[in-house]
Amino acid sequence: MGMIRNAILAIAVTMGLAGTAATAQTYPDRPITMIIPLGAGGSHDLNARVITSVLPQILGQPVVVQLMPGAGGQTGTAAAASAPADGYTLLFTHNFIDELQQFVTKLPYTPNEDFVAVSRTNTAQPVLVVRNDSPFQTFEELIEYARANPGELRFGHSGNWGAFMVPGLALMQEAGADVTLIPYQGGGPVIQALLAGDIDFTFAFSSVLAGQDLRPLLVVGEEPLLDGVPTTSDLGYDMVSDIGVMQRVVLAPAGVPEDRLKILRDAFAKLNEDPTYRQLLGRLGENASMMDGAEYDQVRQQQAERYKALVDSFGG
Repeated sequence: MGMIRNAILAIAVTMGLAGTAATAQTYPDRPITMIIPLGAGGSHDLNARVITSVLPQILGQPVVVQLMPGAGGQTGTAAAASAPADGYTLLFTHNFIDELQQFVTKLPYTPNEDFVAVSRTNTAQPVLVVRNDSPFQTFEELIEYARANPGELRFGHSGNWGAFMVPGLALMQEAGADVTLIPYQGGGPVIQALLAGDIDFTFAFSSVLAGQDLRPLLVVGEEPLLDGVPTTSDLGYDMVSDIGVMQRVVLAPAGVPEDRLKILRDAFAKLNEDPTYRQLLGRLGENASMMDGAEYDQVRQQQAERYKALVDSFGG
């Protein structure tokens, strides 16, 4: 009887291991939702369309984009944080929403406890833009006017403490200029506001500049991006060059099973090597500077410290 009992136990253990392996192999077996906590027409929306046109071929399931703008990115982020940690809900966000907002407002989630990084897909340098019929031909002209006319220039941005407000506010602080900040729900709406003449300047990413009636005056960061357009580093604006560059990141609710997280991270690594993906990114003027989620999780902790210091420098 003992021999029979041991044989049954061995069979059960083997079947259990096989079931676990089967579970890992069958994920994903239905569509994955990618929440974007920003509005339509912005750079995240455009980048997501590229990702979701290629990633399903790697995962074997559709990846559906769900735009959920509102509250400076908090609406969509909260929805993702409360979603089941089963690998079927992802969040496509950026460092300003992910790591900065916790220091300026009370959030219904804790970023580094409620999310784990799947991948940093790429980085993006904001570009300060005006309309082509703007009287400002250079950034220096804009700043000189802002200094001489405090509060008159209207700076539209994509949401409080977001990808445009942060570099814009840091830049105005370094330049000693006073402008009026006007928030919009995402990059698409703020560009529409600029084209309509409702604001005087904003920031945009290269992926949304093509074909627009816009004049770039300044690139945030150290790397040259547009011919004939200076960078903040060129003009000596060190703080904004350091903290103003966007890092686009895919997060998953914390607690997603390790085997599923590995599948997702491996899929994004394969995506970054896909020639079609790279070609489509290139058409948007975007880079493919992907970073694995495990490495980026360490970067997120460092970002938290830097953004806390930034907010403290603005007086909270």
